[in-house]
Amino acid sequence: MKFETLAIHAGRRIESASGGVAAAIHLATTFEREEDGSYPRGFAYARESQPNRGDLERALAALEGGTEAAAFATGSAATAALFQALAPGDHVVVADDVFYGTRNLLLETFGRWGLEASVVRMNEIAEVEKALRRETRLVWIETPSNPLLGIADVAALAALARTHGAATLVDNTWATPVLQRPLDLGADLVLHSTTKYLGGHCDVLGGALVAREESELWQRVRRIQATAGAGASAFDSWLVLRGVRTLPARMRAHGENALVLAEFLARHPAVLRIYFPGLADHPGHEIAARQMSGFGGMLSFEVQGGRARAFEVAAKLRIFTRATSLGGVESLIEHRASVEGPHTRAPEGLLRVSVGLEHPDDLIEDLAQALGAG
Repeated sequence: MKFETLAIHAGRRIESASGGVAAAIHLATTFEREEDGSYPRGFAYARESQPNRGDLERALAALEGGTEAAAFATGSAATAALFQALAPGDHVVVADDVFYGTRNLLLETFGRWGLEASVVRMNEIAEVEKALRRETRLVWIETPSNPLLGIADVAALAALARTHGAATLVDNTWATPVLQRPLDLGADLVLHSTTKYLGGHCDVLGGALVAREESELWQRVRRIQATAGAGASAFDSWLVLRGVRTLPARMRAHGENALVLAEFLARHPAVLRIYFPGLADHPGHEIAARQMSGFGGMLSFEVQGGRARAFEVAAKLRIFTRATSLGGVESLIEHRASVEGPHTRAPEGLLRVSVGLEHPDDLIEDLAQALGAG
C-alpha cells in the first residue's frame, strides 16, 4: 500500500453504531465490564487505553513501519517516558545540537535521578563511538536537528549502537515518516512531537513513541504511559489522526516552498548563512539525500548584525507570524537564541522558519522587504 493511501486508512474505522465515516470522539473515562469481570471491548479505564488513542497509535505504528506506538499528551511527555524507562546509572549519548527541551530534560531533570549522559557531535561517528560505554543504553538522534538542521547518519549510528548493546532513537518530528523512515534504517525507536507536522494546524498538543519491536525497554515505556497518566486525550488523539490524513500532501508543499525560500535566502546579501539540507553546499546534504525522500519544510538563516538585526527583520515581516512551534499551515519565524536561553547553540543572528503553505511568491516578497537591500 502506498504511503498516501496508508495515511488516510491507517487507524480508520467506521463507527458501528452510526456508520459514520469519521470516528466519534469517545470521552468516556471508564468502561463497562461484563458480569464475569472481563472487558471484552478491550477498554477498562481511559488512563490505560481508550478508543481514539488506540486509533492514533495503530496509525502511527503503520506509518513508521513499527510494531507498536504509544501516544502521549506532549512530545516532552513521550521523551520523559523513555528516560523514565531507563535506570539510574544508565548512560545516554545525545547530540550537542539536539532540541533544547530534550537536553534540559536529560541533563537537568533526569541527571538528578542518576541518569548519565554524554553530549557529542552526532555527525562525527568516531566521537559517538568514543562516548559509548558498557552502561550505554540509548543513543538519541535528532535529524534534521533543531534549529541548526544538522544531519546524522541514522544507519551508521544504529549499527554502531547495536554492536555496543544500545538502542537507537530518532526524533523524526521534522522529517515525518513521509520523508524519513528511521526504523527501516535500523533505528529501534522513533519519537514525534505530534503537535507539529502530524497535527499540522497549530491547534493540538501531543507526542508519540513508535517501536520497531516489543523489547523489554518498550514494555517499560508502555507501563509508564498507563501508570504515570501522560497518555494523549481522546480529542487530541482525534485531532492528530485527522491531521495525519493530509500529511503526505502537506509535506510535499512544505518542502517545495522551503526549497524556494532557501534558494532565495542563499542569494541575499543580508543573509550571512542559510541552514537547509536541501542545498548542495550543506555539510549534511549527501547523507540527507540518501536517507530522506525530501528535505522538509524547516530552515534557519543567520543575518548580519546579530540579535538586534534579527529582531528587526522579524518585526518587519507581515505574512510570517513571530511564534514558537512549527509544522502548521501558516509560516512562523522565531529568534531561537532568546527562547533557548544562555546555553543555546543558536547564533544570535539566527532566525528559525517553519515554512507554511502560502504561495512562495508572497513569502519571498515578505522576506525581501524585511531584509532590505542588505
